[in-house]
Amino acid sequence: MNNKNQFEKDLPLKNDLARLERLLGEVLSEQVGPALYQEMRAIPQQMQQEGNLPARLPEDADSALVRACGLYAQLFNIAEDLHHTRRRRAHRLAGSAPQQGSLERALQQLHQEGVGFEQLSSTLSEAAVVAVLTAHPTEVQRQSVLDGHRAVRRFLHRLNQPGLLPEEKADLDAKLKRVILALWQTAEIRHFKLTVLDEIKNGVAYHPMTFFSALPKLYEHLSQLIGETWGKTPELKPFLRIASWIGGDRDGNPNVDAALLTSAVTHQAEAAFEHYLHELATLYRELSLSSRHVAVSGAVAALSSASPDDKVSRMEEPYRRALATVQARLANTAHRLGVKVHGHWHGHGEYADAEACLADLRAIADSLRSHDSACLAEGRLGRLIRTLEVFGFFLMPLDLRQFAGMHQSVVGELFAQAGLEDYAQADEPTRVSLLMRELSSPRLLFSPYADYSEAARKELAIFREAARIQREFGVEAIGQSIISNCASVGDMLALALLLKECGLIRLVDGAPVSTLNLVPLFETIADLRAADRVMDELFALPWYRALLKSRGDLQEVMLGYSDSNKDGGYLTSQWELYQAESRLVECFERAGVRLQLFHGRGGSVGRGGGPAFEAIVAQPAGSVAGRIRITEQGEVIASKYSDPDIGLRNLEALVAATLEATLGQASSDHVDHAAFDELSRDAYAAYRQLVETPSFMQYFLEGTPINAIAQLNIGSRPASRKRLDAITDLRAIPWVFSWSQSRVMLPGWYGFGAAVAAFVERHGRDGMQRLQSMARGSGFFRVILSNMEQVLAKADLRIARRYADLVEDRALADQLFSLLEAEWQRTVDALFAITGQKVLLENNPTLARSLATRLPYLDALNLLQVELLRRLRARPDAADALYTLHLTINGISAGLRNSG
Repeated sequence: MNNKNQFEKDLPLKNDLARLERLLGEVLSEQVGPALYQEMRAIPQQMQQEGNLPARLPEDADSALVRACGLYAQLFNIAEDLHHTRRRRAHRLAGSAPQQGSLERALQQLHQEGVGFEQLSSTLSEAAVVAVLTAHPTEVQRQSVLDGHRAVRRFLHRLNQPGLLPEEKADLDAKLKRVILALWQTAEIRHFKLTVLDEIKNGVAYHPMTFFSALPKLYEHLSQLIGETWGKTPELKPFLRIASWIGGDRDGNPNVDAALLTSAVTHQAEAAFEHYLHELATLYRELSLSSRHVAVSGAVAALSSASPDDKVSRMEEPYRRALATVQARLANTAHRLGVKVHGHWHGHGEYADAEACLADLRAIADSLRSHDSACLAEGRLGRLIRTLEVFGFFLMPLDLRQFAGMHQSVVGELFAQAGLEDYAQADEPTRVSLLMRELSSPRLLFSPYADYSEAARKELAIFREAARIQREFGVEAIGQSIISNCASVGDMLALALLLKECGLIRLVDGAPVSTLNLVPLFETIADLRAADRVMDELFALPWYRALLKSRGDLQEVMLGYSDSNKDGGYLTSQWELYQAESRLVECFERAGVRLQLFHGRGGSVGRGGGPAFEAIVAQPAGSVAGRIRITEQGEVIASKYSDPDIGLRNLEALVAATLEATLGQASSDHVDHAAFDELSRDAYAAYRQLVETPSFMQYFLEGTPINAIAQLNIGSRPASRKRLDAITDLRAIPWVFSWSQSRVMLPGWYGFGAAVAAFVERHGRDGMQRLQSMARGSGFFRVILSNMEQVLAKADLRIARRYADLVEDRALADQLFSLLEAEWQRTVDALFAITGQKVLLENNPTLARSLATRLPYLDALNLLQVELLRRLRARPDAADALYTLHLTINGISAGLRNSG
């Protein structure tokens, strides 16, 4: 592509950025004077020339400069996202070849490879693609700020429309400036601690924002493309869903209890019912068809006869009367479920479940199709039917999660209070034997008269409430119970016993029947290595196989990316996850059980992040098989789903990747297992040598802003499970977040350089050629290299050195920073030697351009952050400095985009 063409393509982005910079300049000049704006504009040149802070401002002006840089980064992100959407539309309009990650490309490729309609339909009928929203604390931006971002995008988009009159442009320009002013005057940092209820509401907010429109569009688009490509259209069941952990995840969060579980489901249901009722009200206005001109089916006539709409003007409008009946029944159902809805028809009757409501809506659609009004059955009515199929009465299936130790503790109390064996002191084989005895018996261990701990009563209450929610809202409303730190068969059976105690597992004719999935989460390196052994032992139990039969012989397994990375480093984590998946595929094939993997990915590369499409396609053969669940965490939720167009694109990529990974021909992917074993071993040794260095935690605590992050109101959970004395005490999320803030990005690359150097030293030139060959032929290795390269490009060891200078023990700081610096250089050298590149992001000019524009401002924020950390350590009670420090965290996070 020549530079002229690229310039023309990027011209709209340049214009948007120029407009935003001009308006921000006007706002800053009016609010704090022109000097600050000039300081901000001078940052790129001064950073390039000096690599230092801009000319010093008075101490009380630091906050304004930080806010200005942070707001600029936010506005840049919005313009860039809008430009990506614009370029995708331009490709479509120009008739360009479908882009990677699109449904068009995936389906074309599958068709060319000979995948038949029946094979595709069969896969889709059994498919499950689920994005699971979680409340992990890396989303630092408030909903009020995100609302402002959406307004900026909306006005920028309208300003790019052709045919605008000068006065219309001026009006939009003024509106855009007002939004920027409001953002400037809005507090970015919460002055309060988020509660779980706040997180629940934030998660629900993405549905009217994006999911209610994006999912029906995706289903419609997929159906249309299949019809165009194969000449036939399948009946698409709701295989693509949004799920949630928020309000059901108790792991390390003592604030989640049965009441909050109820609040989560109720808030979710309220959003669903309000959407359905709004759409029904709109359909009521649209379907004014008169019985003088159209006939209706018997089902619609019956709905019309039962209508609460008895106005004389509606007597000849059967569809309106039928829709009023549906509205009234739906509103009555909401009231029965304790869900607040207002201002709708009220009459007799309600729906037992969502399927009953769907039956009425389908009857209306069928009547339209059968009586010369087929096109009216599509559009809004068709989308409403699809939306109700996907979201039901509960909006999102809610996952439960608790760590294995808590389950075991509650079981121990049940045994103790029942006067049975000392379960708490029993070894693993004895525990399994005891659990199997109780699971095979219809008797319950719990007594309402026994004295249990508060923790045990709380856990049992949550499971009982889950059973009630399933009865009221549908069995899919609570679909999973996940065991963190799962390490044994006993951990799985302990959960099973608690579910049996609370009615979620019942014995029917002596056979166990479960209403939800029991999901082991294998997180650490040791747990990943033992995953297939644990599942082998579990499948060997006839009782458990009978339980799986009640779940369609489907077993879900969750894999933890964050803790395995914290435990073993980037390369070892990736390799152990890959091997664990491969072994699980073989294990499940031996047992005749279907596997569904749940990938616990974060936003950053150190937590399994990176482009989802490439990651899914690079999974081991047989590990996807049409079914995949993936967590969406922290700031990633906002970046992916706060805009309908971007949200649709990301959901489309999940579906496209799942289809390609499931039905695509076996690629030329060749993973050199022997080479990876060596690389992983040496990377692990280098990583462990670093984190096990005496006083490493002192370096981490003093050389990153971890303590300030712990005080930032960005989540309802604490940063650690207990006092921070060792790396094992720290949650993986603030671990990654802190290294991102200090621009080391350690979890995304450390150990790779040492591993490659050792490999080449052992194998010489042939060793490097093996790695180069694998980079060309292995999608898995390419994903590792690509994600690592992006992290290296965002790292900056010059800035990281400034953070190291904050460590009081100078010898320790010099020792550990020397290790970081040497390994960073080894890693970059190894990447270049393997790929043949000469600079980072050589093959990713879009990201390179983006970083070149934003990094100077982020560098300045980093250097200001260092100064503020130093100032706070001298005066720990300096509230203004702490506030400004939190602003730098916010700004850096926004600029890096995938930091947690």
